This record gives sequence, C-alpha cells and structure tokens, in this order.
Amino acid sequence: MKLLMHTCCAPCSVYCIEKLKEENIVPTIYWYNPNIHPYIEYKARRDCLKEYAKSLELEAIFDEEYGLDEFCKEAVKDIKARCINYCYPVRIERTCKYARENGYDAVTTTLLYSIYQNHEFIKNYMEKICKKYDLQFVYRDFREGFWEGHDKAKELGLYMQKYCGCIFSEEERYQKKIEKDRESYKQK
Repeated sequence: MKLLMHTCCAPCSVYCIEKLKEENIVPTIYWYNPNIHPYIEYKARRDCLKEYAKSLELEAIFDEEYGLDEFCKEAVKDIKARCINYCYPVRIERTCKYARENGYDAVTTTLLYSIYQNHEFIKNYMEKICKKYDLQFVYRDFREGFWEGHDKAKELGLYMQKYCGCIFSEEERYQKKIEKDRESYKQK
C-alpha cells in the first residue's frame, strides 16, 4: 500500500506514524494547511514537521500554499462552522487529489488523532472524498493514543502549538481571558 497521510503538525503525527509502522505501513507525509495563521505559526509548525520527518527518514511533501486570503474569505461566511464548511474539506480534498495524481492508492489524516477535532465529520468526509478519487481510506481512530502521543512529542522537544491553527481558534483559546478583561474594564 502506498499511503499518503495528510499531516497538520509534527506532534499530531507522532502516534499516528508509530501505529501505522506497527502495521508495516510507512506513510508519506503530506503538508497542506492553509488554515494556520499567522505566518510565524505556520512556519513553526511546518519547519518542525520537516525536521521530524527527516529524523524518521520519511518521505514528506510540502504544499507551500499559505492561503490567508482564501481562508479568511471562506471562514467568515460562517465562523462557527468554518471547520466543517471549509477547513477540513479543503485539506482533505487537496490531499486526495494529490494522492490520485501522484500514484498513491490510500490516504489518511492526522486530523483523526486530535480529541479536539470533529472526528465523525472528518471520518465521513474522508470516506466520501476517497470514493470520489477512487482511493482507499485508511481509517484509524488515533484518538486512543492522544495523550501518549502528546507526551512523546514533548519528550522529543517538538514545537507544541497552543491552538488548532486558524486565527479564530487562537481567539477561542483566549476567550475566557477576553471576557474577564471586559468585565474588569466595565467595573472601572
């Protein structure tokens, strides 16, 4: 099996790669994440993944489209539903298209690892798009190893991001602090 694995970051790939290798499946890493902002965050995640892939001697493909304008244009149509309306679909579709055009017969994604992502949507969408491109969807519920992978990534000294990736998820990270600051300001 020639497997292309969409990869959002190095920490999320640790457990996924280990589990696949236990099955004698060696994935090719595919980076396409135009959702990650600002650019310094995009670069930190990308560069960490490049180094990690190199350390494992894994083939890695980096689609370098940063994509701020297009992401913002699509995300603001419905900010609360941006992940299912745009973020997941654009990355999954591009991965499958690349796989089909470049001789891969199977795909998966590290998005299936995070306990914070919409797992059922990702799984169902991957199944749908894999059928469209006549690819095998290698489904694994990698969430079972989330904390194990997280701890190993920290041990390896991998760059550990603090939010999903887009500027809106960064705002969500700080939402309680923002609300507390507003209340504090109102009381002055």
